[in-house]
Amino acid sequence: MLETNFKEVYEKFELIFFRRVFEKVRERDGSLSAMEAFSLEVIYLLHEPTVGQFADFLNISQSNATYKVNSLIKKGYIERLNSQVDRREYHLVLSEKFLNYVGLFNNYEHTVMQRIEERFLPEDVQIFDRILRTMSDELMPECDS
Repeated sequence: MLETNFKEVYEKFELIFFRRVFEKVRERDGSLSAMEAFSLEVIYLLHEPTVGQFADFLNISQSNATYKVNSLIKKGYIERLNSQVDRREYHLVLSEKFLNYVGLFNNYEHTVMQRIEERFLPEDVQIFDRILRTMSDELMPECDS
């Protein structure tokens, strides 16, 4: 039961995400492809990774990652920022254009969280919050960057 319910909730978040990706992705010059939109999401979730970290996480070649990154830079969604530690290395930083784009995706999560807080008792929300924190911190080590 738990697994079925979790999968159902996760799939609904995915459906909203994919709907918004396809609403945003248009076939015109300079627009994002679906793969570029997914790449942006990974860069966003990795919190200013290097190209190498981006490539390693996706298990793709450095040259493939560089190609994707250069395309996103050219379209204005990300920028390179030199590392303070090693000036030869740079991090992928999201541009203002991306921050406007990502707002489309965050709204639904916020809406669901508001509904949870309205529907459930505060102590139940705290338990749910603690479960989510434990899931993130301890049960999903594959996603730690």
